[in-house]
Formats: sequence, structure tokens, C-alpha cells
Amino acid sequence: MLDMEVYRMAALRFAPASFRYRLNPVSENWALGRPSKLRFCTAASVELGHFANGGTQTENRMFILGMGYVGEFVAQDLMNQGWAVSGTCTRVAKKEKMEKLGFDVRLFDANDPELEVINIMNQHTHLIVSVPPSKDIGDPMLQHAQLLRRKLNSDCLQWLCYLSTTGVYGDCGGAWVDENYQPNPPSELAKLRLAAEEGWLSLGRDLGLAAHIFRLGGIYGPGRSAIDTIIKPEPLSDVQRARSFKKFTSRVHVDDICNALNECIHKPSPGRIYNIVDDDPAPRIEVFSFAHKLINEKRPSQMKMKETVTDEPSTEKGSLRGEKRVVNARMKKELGVRLIHPSYRSGLQSICDQIHDYPSSSSCEEFDKQTSDFC
Repeated sequence: MLDMEVYRMAALRFAPASFRYRLNPVSENWALGRPSKLRFCTAASVELGHFANGGTQTENRMFILGMGYVGEFVAQDLMNQGWAVSGTCTRVAKKEKMEKLGFDVRLFDANDPELEVINIMNQHTHLIVSVPPSKDIGDPMLQHAQLLRRKLNSDCLQWLCYLSTTGVYGDCGGAWVDENYQPNPPSELAKLRLAAEEGWLSLGRDLGLAAHIFRLGGIYGPGRSAIDTIIKPEPLSDVQRARSFKKFTSRVHVDDICNALNECIHKPSPGRIYNIVDDDPAPRIEVFSFAHKLINEKRPSQMKMKETVTDEPSTEKGSLRGEKRVVNARMKKELGVRLIHPSYRSGLQSICDQIHDYPSSSSCEEFDKQTSDFC
């Protein structure tokens, strides 16, 4: 009943708009992360008072559908800028952790979405989607696309970003690939990921949102990096073993994902796809060699006598099957992103310097499965 009252108030105050962003928002000199007040549904702000962090109200409200590893960093970054941030997760432990940090978080099953959560989503100004596709059904939220088209219809929500993966490009024989390269998904899940990209862009067009796709490289950051793989006691997983044979991995530090999202909010370009990667698609063996060096210098006692990717000789020496090097030129040119960590060297050095700030033995279970296919 509450959401119907909000809709009535919004209808009285705002004329319908075919598109919620003007064609050239940059020319209006928007401040970073601070879109114009005229584009926000102030009618909902009274009802949203309890969502704002610290009990304050803000015109910028982000909803993160899938608060996994990336979502947590993004949420903290936006909160530090004065945003109100809400979202969903699938585990009670993660919900409790995020609530202790000051976020309004709902347990949510994308296969069976609750209308209450969709109504709350509708009262935010920005939306990040970080939910992976499921085998056989694809994007679980897009199963309910018609419901979303009916419910996400207020003048509040205006910007959307779907977090995808560079894995949709498939086998490129070691070539450099940009966003114009024709994707060739190598697996069923990668094909479903590409279909999800198209689905969210279509939904954005139908709703008049500025919708974007971020194709993320291998995600790393504090608690999730080559350094953590080396010092934590768990043995390598089959996936980690398989990655040891890769000659190129286009990766991105989580700080630069936040960096790119901030710039995209400032410079929306409806329907645009961006590769979010650093400048250095280095071989994994090179990355782990550098990580070993850093740990030996800073914390030699953390070194474990365990198998690592550097112990495994490549059985496919000289082969570039399935390899690619991803180009980030569009991200830099159109969004104006200046990478905080242009190479794994800067990123790993930063992680090593901060290693005392987080548990060195953090389990892989700490990382939400919503982003596990990116890294």
C-alpha cells in the first residue's frame, strides 16, 4: 500500500519523460556522483528516510542487487561520498556484516523476487546489478522482466549498470580485443551472460534508464589476490590450477571498478558497453612471482610451504588457445578514467601494504558467489 501512495505523489509532481537523462549531461557541469536534483523523485525521499545512512536524507540513492565482493567495496565507496546505499545478498552472515557497516540489506532470492524488495529498488536513483546467470535459466531477475517493467516505473530510478565479464569474448588467439570485437562465448554460462547483457540493456531502454554494461576483467583486491592465495592455508582449487596455464589475464583492482562506476555516474552514455581492465594483461606466473617477492620482503613468516601456481609447469607452452588481451581505451577516453592501479604491480603492492588490515587466512567462502566467475 505504501508504494502506491508514493506513486500517486510522484505522478502529481512529475510529468512523464521518455528519457530521464539529457543527451549531454557533461555540458551541465555535474559534480562527480552528484546528478541534478531535477531528475530525482523527491516524493519518495520522505519514505526513504530510514534507508539513508546515519539517519540523514540524500538525493543520491544506490541499490546494489547482489552485494558480493565488489558490491561491498562499491557500497563503502559511495557511502563515503554521502550516498544512501541499500541492496541485497543471499547469505545471513553477509547481511549481518553489511548491516554492521551501516547498510540496509535484504536477503533476496532472484529466482523468486519479493515485491517489497522491488518496490524499495524503485525508490532509488541508481541501480547496480551484480547477479550471475544460472545454468538453464539465464539471468534469474530477467525471468521476471515483465514484472520489472511494471514496477520499476517511477521517475526516481534513472541509471543502471550491469556487471558482466570479459569472458563473453571467448577464444581470441591472444589478440587485443575492444568492445567492437564480436563476442564468442565459449561456454553455456558465458552465452547466458551475454544474453543477460542484452536483456538489461533492453529493459533499460524500455524504462527510459541510462543503462550500461561493464565487462570486468579478473577481479582482485584486499582479501582476494595472488598474495592471499599464497599466504592462506587452503590448497589450490581446480579453477586456480586451470588458471595457472593462462598466458594472459586481463584483470582489474576493485578500487578501479569503483573508480569507473563513479565516472560513469557522472558521464552516463545509455546503451554503452565498457571493458573495465587495467593496462597489463600479464601471465599469472609473473603475477605470482611478484607476489612471492613482496611477501618475502614484507612478511616472510607468512610464506607457506605449499603448492602455488608457480610450481606448475605449463603443458601448453606456446599455445594461445582461448587467450585474449582486453583493451580499455573506451573506458579511458569516454569516461575519463585514470587508473589507480594500471598494473598488477601497483595493485599487489597496495594490498601487501594493507595486509595487516584484514585477516590473512580469509576463506574463499568470504567471497560471494555472485562474482566468483569474474576472477
